Formats: sequence, structure tokens, C-alpha cells
Amino acid sequence: MAAVSVDFDALESKGDIAHLYLADGSAPITGRSFGANTSAKGEVVFNTGMVGYPEALTDPSYRGQILVLTFPLIGNYGVPDEGIKDAYGLPEYFESNQIHIAGLVVSSYSWEHSHWAAHKSLAKWLKDNNIPGIYGVDTRALTMKIRSIGALLGNLVVNPSASIESDMFSDPNKRHLAKEVSTKEVKVYGEQNTTSVIAYDCGMKFNIIRYFVDTHKVKLTVVPFDYDLEANPSNIQWDGLFLSNGPGDPSMCPETIKSIQYALKLEPPRPIFGICLGNQLLALAAGAKTYKLKYGNRGMNQPCIDLRTGRCYITPQNHGFAVDTKSLPSEWKQLFMNANDLTNEGIVHINKPFFSVQFHPEASGGPLDTAFLFDKFVGHVRKETQPLVLQDGLSYMKKTYKKVLLVGSGGLSIGQAGEFDYSGSQCIKALKEEGIEVILINPNIATVQTSSEKSDTTPAADKVYFLPIRPHVVMDIIRKEKPDGIIVSMGGQTALNVGVELWNSGELQKAGVEVLGTQIPAIEATEDREIFSQKLAEIGESIALSYSATNIDEALEAANKIGYPILVRAAFALGGLGSGFAADDEELKDLAAKAFATSNQILIDQDLRGWKELEYEVVRDSSDNCITVCNMENFDPLGVHTGDSIVVAPSQTLTNREYFMLRKTALKVVRHLGIVGECNIQYALNPKSEQYCIIEVNARLSRSSALASKATGYPLAYVATKLSLGKDLVTIRNSVTKTTTACFEPSLDYCVLKMPRWDLKKFNRVSNKLGSSMLSVGEVMAIGRTFEEVMQKACRMVNPALDGIEGAGSGLTSDEIPLEEQLSTPTDTRLFAVQRALEEGWGVDKVHDLTKIDKWFLSKLQNIASMRNALVKSGNLEKSFADNAVDRMRTLKIAGFSDRQIANYSNLLPLQQGAAQVRDLRKSLGVTPCVKQIDTLAAEFPANTNYLYMTYSGNQDDVSSSFDGPVMDSADSFTPRKEFQNRVRSVSMAEKRHDAVQESKDRGVIVLGCGAYCIGSSVEFDWCAVSAVRQLRKDGFKSIIINYNPETVSTDYDESDRLYFEEMSLERVLDIYEREGAAGVVVSVGGQIPNNLAGPLAESGAHILGTSARDIERAEDRRQFSDMLDDLGVKQPQWSVLSSKDEAVEFSNKVGFPVLVRPSFVLSGAAMRVASDETELRNFLDLAADVADDKPIVVTKFILGAKEIEFDGVANGGKILNYAIGEHLENAGVHSGDATVILPAQKLYVGTIRQIKKSAAAIAKALNITGPFNIQFMGIENDVMVIECNLRASRTFPFVSKTLNANFISLATRAMCGLNVTPYNISLLDIDYVCVKAPMFSFTRLRGADPTLGVEMASTGEVACFGDDAHGAFLQSLLATGFKLPKDGAPVLISIASDPFRHEFAQSAQTLSKMGYKLLGTPGTASFYEDHYGLDITEVTKPVDKDDSGPGSALEAIKEGGVELVINISEGTTRRDEITAGYLVRRAAVDFGIGLITNVKCAVWLAIAMGKGMETFKAKSISEFYSLHKN
Repeated sequence: MAAVSVDFDALESKGDIAHLYLADGSAPITGRSFGANTSAKGEVVFNTGMVGYPEALTDPSYRGQILVLTFPLIGNYGVPDEGIKDAYGLPEYFESNQIHIAGLVVSSYSWEHSHWAAHKSLAKWLKDNNIPGIYGVDTRALTMKIRSIGALLGNLVVNPSASIESDMFSDPNKRHLAKEVSTKEVKVYGEQNTTSVIAYDCGMKFNIIRYFVDTHKVKLTVVPFDYDLEANPSNIQWDGLFLSNGPGDPSMCPETIKSIQYALKLEPPRPIFGICLGNQLLALAAGAKTYKLKYGNRGMNQPCIDLRTGRCYITPQNHGFAVDTKSLPSEWKQLFMNANDLTNEGIVHINKPFFSVQFHPEASGGPLDTAFLFDKFVGHVRKETQPLVLQDGLSYMKKTYKKVLLVGSGGLSIGQAGEFDYSGSQCIKALKEEGIEVILINPNIATVQTSSEKSDTTPAADKVYFLPIRPHVVMDIIRKEKPDGIIVSMGGQTALNVGVELWNSGELQKAGVEVLGTQIPAIEATEDREIFSQKLAEIGESIALSYSATNIDEALEAANKIGYPILVRAAFALGGLGSGFAADDEELKDLAAKAFATSNQILIDQDLRGWKELEYEVVRDSSDNCITVCNMENFDPLGVHTGDSIVVAPSQTLTNREYFMLRKTALKVVRHLGIVGECNIQYALNPKSEQYCIIEVNARLSRSSALASKATGYPLAYVATKLSLGKDLVTIRNSVTKTTTACFEPSLDYCVLKMPRWDLKKFNRVSNKLGSSMLSVGEVMAIGRTFEEVMQKACRMVNPALDGIEGAGSGLTSDEIPLEEQLSTPTDTRLFAVQRALEEGWGVDKVHDLTKIDKWFLSKLQNIASMRNALVKSGNLEKSFADNAVDRMRTLKIAGFSDRQIANYSNLLPLQQGAAQVRDLRKSLGVTPCVKQIDTLAAEFPANTNYLYMTYSGNQDDVSSSFDGPVMDSADSFTPRKEFQNRVRSVSMAEKRHDAVQESKDRGVIVLGCGAYCIGSSVEFDWCAVSAVRQLRKDGFKSIIINYNPETVSTDYDESDRLYFEEMSLERVLDIYEREGAAGVVVSVGGQIPNNLAGPLAESGAHILGTSARDIERAEDRRQFSDMLDDLGVKQPQWSVLSSKDEAVEFSNKVGFPVLVRPSFVLSGAAMRVASDETELRNFLDLAADVADDKPIVVTKFILGAKEIEFDGVANGGKILNYAIGEHLENAGVHSGDATVILPAQKLYVGTIRQIKKSAAAIAKALNITGPFNIQFMGIENDVMVIECNLRASRTFPFVSKTLNANFISLATRAMCGLNVTPYNISLLDIDYVCVKAPMFSFTRLRGADPTLGVEMASTGEVACFGDDAHGAFLQSLLATGFKLPKDGAPVLISIASDPFRHEFAQSAQTLSKMGYKLLGTPGTASFYEDHYGLDITEVTKPVDKDDSGPGSALEAIKEGGVELVINISEGTTRRDEITAGYLVRRAAVDFGIGLITNVKCAVWLAIAMGKGMETFKAKSISEFYSLHKN
């Protein structure tokens, strides 16, 4: 059979070999050519701008320079048409008639471009102009070299020969560059205008001409640089003199200086204004000196302080020389100063209209923040009185605050998750730095911000209230604590809504409490659509067509005004809650009814699906300094909620004009609204023009604020807090560089991609279609230097089962649904359908037509598909790398391919060994990742930052490693692979140093974080990781964290000594482990993802701290664990390992249904199901097999009516140090993550507790546990059985630690590191309070989900409240989840499926009746309570379908009958009609915002608590409860 021929072009670098030689004598930098096949000599300089390469390349100020662009992705939007001219015959999109740079150096060149205005590619433009370009260069390393040495001479050579030229370098600064670029003749623009200005052209950008003539109606006469003004041979009449920008040394323009000196002496004086080179020329003419800067200021984000006002402006600059301020004559003063390097940025005469600036007020590219300087100059020329410019004096009127109340966000829900723990923690840090007492209300016990442990580096709130975030509760705390101020912008919509309500009721004002930061009227202006629209109209901006409605008739009228399809949204709602698209009146009526259940106003919006969605994060202080910190572009077009969209930062497909048009609008809007602090503004941009409209402004910290903070390294919440106290941006320091100001706009020399994480498969009946209402439960963020890299990284982060982005191979596309349909409908898996289409040869154009995803993004996915197809077709590692092995391997790694992915495509099985084989090959080829820093300024300034990522787009590390190799572990019963042992120098700690612990401290410990939040693994694991890292630092260990979740506190760069924002794949963790020379890895504090890495890491020779990987496997593998329990004589429910479906059925029939199906190595009960008959069992076995991969599946007897008990412990060497026993309120069968947990346990027999302790001790000893662990027990009377054991922290660790005031993770961390540990002294008898943890659900968002509980977890978060009484704590925790209690006398609907449950609830039903509630019941329930208990209960009919809501029906009572509480208990029956009718009742309760209880135990406790009047309580902080314990 003939060998298959494979086209490996996709794996090869395009373009000829090119070298960049530098005059410092270093080895030439090698890359590939993408421009003209020629050589170029010049001065190598860098520009930190993220957009604007057509403008930069045609800027005459770059004459003779080899330009390095620090932003790595260049060429994305092509080059516009040079033939398009403006009204003056000048090229519309360019700054001159030619490219002025000598050569271009970039990291990654986009061979495919996408933009409506593009006429050709950047490569073709360079070739047409005979300019060479080189890509594949580590531009960050080159920038750092220039920063360190200074601007270097260079020679860019394409296809270098062996011989080296004798005149290798040429200094352009020795040429008369201004003469080269200046006009050769006098030209007049705007002949019709009357105000006449002479412009000296030393290299003047065309946008300056347009600015003068178009904007200011000036007659501009442009003269050559050497025009003799005194002789004035052309007899030009002039009223003012303008000195342009230009290249080179200003001292080489004596003719220009002579003419300026003539103008300076004229009386009366005529105004003079200079920019850039013009600033230096004016200074020289005045008698000052200039000097050459080390590397110049080139970019778009230089912060310059106006020394008249102290205001700071973001300016674009391009110059290599500066004015020496000290040399200014006495009648001249410095006008502007660079806020970063303090160099001169402008001069002004003390009493004549002469001034100049070093930056470009007209920009292009760059921001237009200082364009007012043109107004000032033209005003002088026209002899208009100039307004007096003064400081606002605010810096002298700062109010001091002693005590501030911070309102948190409560339990995590879809749309409001862990990002508010991060922002709140940053806020606390900022407040404590100012010496302010911080009071926090937040019932989310799993958060870092609610921790009370304090240290110098990690301050905590002074008092924490675990109470429901309700207006009256907040006021109780205010009356008790008497704070000066309140912050409501750090707790999401929950905190904001409370703040608005308390302000509007006048209670805050009455209490004398000031709202810090953005004021409530400004917040309301952004939340109320009509006010918002009016505010925008005042400044000439507009939102999409939008009308508000307060009833359905108004909604219909609005929709018909706009025209269908339309978007329906609830006002004052979080994450698009209650929103959706309607195509006609009927759909609108249905959506509107549900939206009115969450808000009294709904919004009807124009449908802009298909437009680009963009977002800018904006910061403004009270002195009106205003900056944009980050802009982001959605991968998905408008129509998908931004929380459900892939988001890229910075934007990739915007031109300079578009980027700064939207930025200018953002600043204008934020200033007009009066926002102080941080906010974000969202836009819709027409993909075929510059038409845009504003979608919304969030006047608070949001999910994207956390993302932007992590994407840029700019701590938005921290800075916003400082601003809310009256500080200004200029005086706050950049917390990454520590030396530069916070009044700057970050430059990114990398690309960031956020990908959402969904858990929709956990919910029956929930559609996976994405729209305007957010559905994702978490997100990941990938950092890299190519788009392909971050996309592949993000796929692995969001789903560890994926090896990268795959089409059919992902298992996430459907063979049943046509691919066209999978592409045209946005869903949680559409990305993989897109990739499948590209793998199968569909063109980018066809995929774009179906998805409206920008072609640039699709072209990048096409690159991945082409590389994958080449590898798959080859199917053989040796064949794929037979030729050009280094280039091919590097190309694949730069595009984000993992070793495992390459192994899979090369048919190297099993994959773990195959990946190791690829790793060995890769390392033998010298292809290894390098470590880069996130430093906020694209390497322009030194930054001592520990915020790191890894990439293959580079060849130099930003940080050095202290050790030669990691600690190798052969003590574990896993044998490290031989290849690994050979490849890494094994270090014997005993030989190296006697003090093993000290060496561990120096080498450092890696802590693996929690990864993406999902159902079952959320903020509680971030608390665990942060606790571990803080303890390590406290004990003197170097701490290294790996995590990729932007919502977390653990990824705050000042929490650890080194933060790797990276994948937690085996490949990447080993890369970091080897690179850092770490002493060991902690896998037990981040949940299931790191725990699953224990075995593979140990096999690869890594040292696992704490419980060994072998013992972790014995606990995780259901079969091994069950065998061990039998050997120990510890009771467990009857079980069997599945080997066939028939065997499972036989076992189930033997022990009796129901049975529990459970796979191994999974989290939150993934694919765990209770099967009540054979049909269900067979279906569930199929599902479990999909989830478990190759791990065993166990079938267990499910015991009805048992009580579940939670045991959390810390052990050392198999001996338990401390433990906590929590009791579930609900019976077994409700997943522990969804259960209500009571601590200390209230109703356990002494014998039960004794059995639990005995079993736990036996298990801890058998598994030799060191570190945290969790065991779940089941108790029936005094009989105790083990359900499962996790040898890691569980989600209840923060709950037990805070309840018992003893940090279990701190103790576990010390034990795992081999330190001496002393158990906490915990006496349950002395604890006089109870804490109840309640689950937080997001059923309102999950349309169609059945809001009932089972063995697979459904809750998205949790809250916990403390009380003197368990029922009181239960009710508070229930209220803290957002549960609404019925008002006095309101109807309560009861529907209970079985008689035992009806009996159990009977007394509670009587209690509710006595309290005056009007009871309604479905037929069986109503007749039961009437017959057995004589209760007055009105019968309502059970629904047959969702439209069965006629008079007397349950649905009618819910929708229109004023029902305020629904108690619907379906467990205990499997009758089909009961599930259907019950489902319809439960779903209606959720959709209409009515309190719903689905568990009989909870229903009983609720009735008891209501009967005791426990909804009113005295606000007590956690420290007050702790003091009870001490006493």
C-alpha cells in the first residue's frame, strides 16, 4: 500500500529566514520575513501602542528607525486604501504619503486580516513600499534590552548570507532627518478660513492639518523646516506659529530655531504652539538645552501631569529627545511633566502666548485627551480671552473616615459569583491601609473576605456580620456600629440594590452615612433606562432603540414601535436576569410576564444581534482624571450575554480610529454621569462601519472588572476604593511597578482570553441555547502571545478532559443535529461545532455567514484545524517531525498544542505515556516554554512583579530561577518514570543541607488552586488555597500558586511569592515544578482538579506534600475504598463494582431498589443518580460510563430515610488532629453540597458520634492521612455507615473553620510541610451558638430546570448565619439566600406527594394556619389535611401542562392569586404524573419569584422558625459569637 502523502505546510513557519543584528554585539535575533526581501539599517526603538500600526508606520517621526511593536498580534485588521483621500487630497487613513520606518519587528504576524476598511494586508503594504518586516521575535525580551541598554543601532537582513558587511550599522540620528521628511514647498490648506497660522513642517502628521482646518477652521500655511520667517519670501500673512513634530536631533535644525527666535521677539507677541520636536525647538530657541533620552517615549499611554491643575492626561508620544527643564530661562516654566519618568513634557512662557508640549494632542494613533491645547492656541491666535485654569482644591478638602460599612454580595449565583470576593478583599486591603475600621456584612461563609485572621500583609475586616443582605438588616448594623460611610459598589447588584433602596428611603441620610464613590443618583441614572437615555442624549450619544414598560400593553406598544425581533430585559436586574428575545407578540407576552416577576419595569430593546460587542473598563477620580484600564472584545457577536461569551482583551479587530472613538465616548459618558471609582461601558459596533451605540454602563465593580484587573495587572477594586475616599489617581502608585503612577492606561504585550464554564448538563429540561440571560457558573482566563495559544489553553482550563480545542474529537458536537444548525444557534458547545466545521473543510466565509463570528477569529481557529489535520493525517510522531523538527514543534507549541494533543494525533497510547514521549522529544529539540511577567507597561519600565505566565512565543525568561532542579520524590509508592529521573537532576535534601525544612522554605511550595468555578467547586476552594498560601508565607516558605480563575483572591498577585496564571495540566504543572525547583506540591486544597493530578504528578517524580498519591487513589477509586472499609470492618451500604449492565441489574434486584450509581474521581456527584427501577438504572449506567472515562463505576444500595453526617478533619501521619461533625437537616439523598448543614450537630446520639469518630480514626490510619480530609456518613438511629471519603479539603472547610474559629487549612498546611503541629483546643460543649449553612440556587436563571434536590449537586453557592438557636440561624440563612417570607395572611400553597411526609408536616401546617396564613392544597394534600386534621385548606387543581392555569388551578393561584409561599414535596414517589404536575408548580414558583421549599425537613423547620417569630433578630457580629465561646 502506498504511503499517504502529508502536506506539512501548516506546521512550517511562513516567510524567508531573517536576522536582526544589534550593535551591542549580541547574537543575531532570528525570525521570519513578512515584508520586502531587502535589508534595512536604523535605530531600534519600541512602541507600546496596542493599535494603530498604519498610523505609526507613516509617522515621519519614525524616520530611519527599526520599529519594534510590543503588542504581539500585528496585522489583524489589514491596511486601509491609500487611494481614499480627504477633502485636502491627503490620505484619509495615514499620517503621510509613505512608510517612514526602516523596518518592522513583531512577535506574531497575522497572515489573515479582517476589517471592513481593509484594502490589503500589512505584508503586501510593506512589500509595495520596499520595507522589510520580521516576525517570530521575542519582542518583550528585545524591549527589555532596549530599556536596559538604551536605543540600539540595528540591521534587519532578510535571507542573510555568511559574509557580514563592514558598515553593518548606520546611525540615522547623524542624518538630517527633518530635512528628509519636510515639505519642499509652501502649501496652503483651508484657503477659505480667516484665522491664519504658519506651520513649520519638520515631519508634520496629516492629522494635525485636518485638526487645524476641519476642527478649528484655520487657514494653515505649511512651510519647509528651513523657511526664513524673517525674510518671509512667500509674503505669508500670519497670526500664529505652529511647530510640528518630526524625527531626529532638534539641534540639527538651526534654520528653524533662527526663525522661532525671530518670532519670539515680535511685539506685540504672536502666539506660538509646538508639539513633539516642536517642543524641543521652542526650548532651544528660548535658550534651554535638550538631550537624547535613553530609549525615548513612544506609545499611546504616557501619563502627563498638567502642572497648572495637577490633572493627569493620557498622551500619545514618539520622540527620542527631551528638554532639560533645569536649563529653562527664568521667564519660561515647565507646563507638563511625565508622571512615570518625570521628564519634561511641555514648556510655557510666563506672560506671553508661547507654549509647547512633548506629546501629540491630535493623536492618530492614540487618545485625544489633550486636544484642548489646540483650542487654547487657536483662542490665543483669535485674541479670545482664555479661561483661567486652576486646581480644583479638592485635594485640600479630603474628608477622613474612621469607620466604613462594606456590603458584600451574599451567596454565589449565576451572574454574581466569586469576583465580588476578590473585589471586596481588595477593598478591605485599601481601607485598612488608610487606617479605617471596616465593618463587613456578607453571609457567604466560603469567602476570603469574611475571614477574620489578620496579618501585616493580609488585613481583614474588623467586624464581620453573617446576616442576610436586606435593607432593614443593613440599617440595624448602621444603627449599632455608626459608620461614617458605606460602600455598595463592591457587592454586585445585591449590594447596589440595598444601597439604592436605603438612599431613596432617606434612611442613610438620616443616619449621617455617606455613600462612598459613585453617588446613588448617578447609579440610578445607569440603572433606569429612560434616565440613562436622556443623560446620553444630553451629550449627543445614544443607546440602542429602547423603551421601558410597566405593564404588558406598554411592552407590546414599544415592541411594535421598534419592530420585531426585540430584546426583553428586566430593569435593576443582575446578569440579564429575566431577559430574552421575542419574535412576535405571543413570545413577548410570555417573556414579559416572567420579567415582571423580578422587576416592576421592563425594557424593550432593539435587536442588534450580529454586531460586535465591546467593553471598556473606566476609572475616574473626584478631580476628573479619567482613564480606560482595559478594553475587551467578545468573540461572539451581540446576542449572547457577555458573561456567556468568550471575551478577548485587548480587542483584536478594532482599528486605531474605532478603538479611540469608543474610548473618547467612554470618558465623555463617565464624566457626564459623575461616576467616581470604576465602571464599565458596553458598546455594540456595526461590523461594516464605524456606527455604534451604547448598550449599558455598570456604575459598580462587575464580573468584567475582576477579569480586567487580572488581564492587565491593574487592581481596579483597590484603586476604586482609594478614589472613593477622595484620593486622586496621580498620587496612588501602580502596585505592580511600585514606582509609576496609577493614572495610566496599561499596555499589554500579550493576549488574554476569558472562556465561560457552564454546568447546564446537570439540569434536566434546561436548554443549552445562549442568549441575553447569563447561564455560566464560572470562567477561566488564559494568557499567551498568540490567539491560537490562548484559545487552546482556555479549552483545557475550562474542561480538563479536553486536550485543546477540538471538533468531533471533543465529544461535544452532535451527529444527530445538522452542523449548520449547531453553528447558527449559540449554545454552550457551539465553539466545538465551529471547529468541527473548519476541520471538515468548511471555509471561514461559510462559518462566518452562519455564526457572524468575526473572520479574524475564525481564521485563527482555521490555523489550529489545519495543523491538527496535518498531524492526524500523518498519525506518526517520527514522520511528523522527520524534517524541520524544531520549527514544526515550536509552531505547534506557539499555537497552543499540548504534548497530550500531539500524542493523541500521533496515536501514542496510552495518552499519559504518549505525552511523556512527546515531552522528551520536545525538550531534546530545545523547545521549552519561557516565563513572562504581567507588568502593566509592556516592559517599558522595570517591574518587580511576581505575576507570571508561560508561553512558547519567546526565548528568554523574565525571572530567574533560584535552583537547578526540583526535589525528586522516590519515596512515594509510585515509581517515577525513568526518563523523568534522567532528565531532571535529582536533589537529595539530606545531602544538600541538614535542615530539610529550611531548604523547603527556600525552594518553595507549589499550591494548586481551584480552577474554574462550577457547581461543586466554588469559592470555598479558593478560601482553602488562600489559607494554605498565607500559612506558608507565615511560616517562611516561598509560596507559588498555580490557578487560572480570574474571579479568585488566590490569583491576586500579592497573595503569594509567585503567581503563575496558568493551566493545571500535568504538562504545565511539571514545567513550573521543574522551572521553580520546588520542594513539593500541595494538591489537596483546590478541590477535585488538583486532586486528580496527584497520581500523574507522583508518577512523573514530583513530590506530593501530605497524603501520598497512592493513598489518594485508594480513597478516590470506589472499588479500592470499599474493599478497604470491608477489611477495616467499617460499615458501608451494600455495593458492587459494575462489570456489565446485567450484573448491575442483578445486584440491584438482590439488594432492592432504589440504588445509587456513582463513578470514581468526580466532583459534586457528577453523573450520580438514584435509580428506582431497571429502566432508570440502565439509562444512568450509560451516563456514568461517559463521565467516568476508564475509571470504575460502583452501584450502591440507596437507603431511604437516613440522616447524612459530614466529618471534616485534619490528620498528621494517620492520626487525627482536629475534626468537626456537621449534621444535614435533609435526609440522605440530597447531595451534601445542596444540603442544609448544622454545626455543632444538634440531634445526633452520643453513640452515633462515638461510632463516627472511631470509623474516621480507622480510615485516617489506614490511608496514612496527612492534611485535610472529609468523610460522609449515613446514620439510621445508632447505625452509622460510610458513604465516601475525600483526601482533600471539602467545600465545608471554610464553614467549619469559621464556625469553630479554628482554621483547619492552616493546620493542615503545617502538617503537610512537615512542621510541628499542635491541635486547636476545640470544646463543643463551650460553644453557645449554632451556625447553619444553606445552599444558594440559581433556578431563576436556568429556564426549565426542575428546582428540586437530588444526589447530583445543583446549588451554585452557599450562605451561613449564626444564631443562639438552630431554628433562628436556619431562618436567617434561608433569608440570606434571597428567600422571601410570606406576608401576614398571604396564601400558602401546599402540595405533598406521600402520606408519611404529609404526617410529618401536619403540625407545621397547623402552625401556619394558626398564624393566619390562607392555606391552599392540591387535591390529595387538601383532602388529607381536611380529613385527618380538620384544617381549613382550599383545594386547587394540579396542572396538566404549563397552560393549565384556569380558575381554581394551582398555576392560577401562583401567577395571579397572590400565593407567597409554595411547599411542594415530591420525594418518596416516582409516579409520572406527580413529577410532571409537581414540576410545573415548582417551576412556576421560581419563574414568578415566590418562595419555594421542596424538602419536608426544611419545611418543618421553616414553620417552627416562623411560628417563633424568628424573622426579627438582633444583629450580632461573628466576634460577638466567638466571645460567648471564650466566656
